[in-house]
Amino acid sequence: MRVNINLATHPYEDLRRFWLRWGGALAALGLLTLLLAYSALAGWVTARKDSDLIRQSQEQIAARDQEKASAEAILNRPENQSTRDRSQFLNDLFQRKAFSWTKVFEDLERVMPPRLHVVSIRPEMAPDNQLEIKLVVAGESRDRALELVRRMEGSQRFQQTQIQQEAAAQSGQASGDKVQFDISAFYVPEVESAGKRGAP
Repeated sequence: MRVNINLATHPYEDLRRFWLRWGGALAALGLLTLLLAYSALAGWVTARKDSDLIRQSQEQIAARDQEKASAEAILNRPENQSTRDRSQFLNDLFQRKAFSWTKVFEDLERVMPPRLHVVSIRPEMAPDNQLEIKLVVAGESRDRALELVRRMEGSQRFQQTQIQQEAAAQSGQASGDKVQFDISAFYVPEVESAGKRGAP
């Protein structure tokens, strides 16, 4: 029988196998740590830049609000009342002149589903100077009105479209009309470019 006895003070260890087994894992962990540290540093730098941009924007907004408040204070003086009323009248006039019935009907024609038609249309200026369109449409089914609302919401010209009221069609209207709907939406007219306006 043969017995192997190691009488060395420092027994032999296979360090090569140890480093092959654990060295790759340690290198991967080190690389992952470096990547995480870089990601955290980049996120901190980006957050600082965003914070500076937000602060600058807030300062600009505060400055504009202050300018607006001082301008309104000047306009609200009794001696400037006639100028203020005249400018408000002219601004309202310009907004009404900018309204194009032709464009509105073209935009409505693009979104109007079949077997549904406009009974009446009325533009109004909302308190925030947005142009609101009030429509009365009639057709044979409620599904057509819902389809019109969906199409208007998907259009770039109409926003916040909603059905205000639904009722049975009034007598004397076109044959086949069973229901009538009051629909409201904010209208966003197409802004013409300078090149198109200057074209003959």
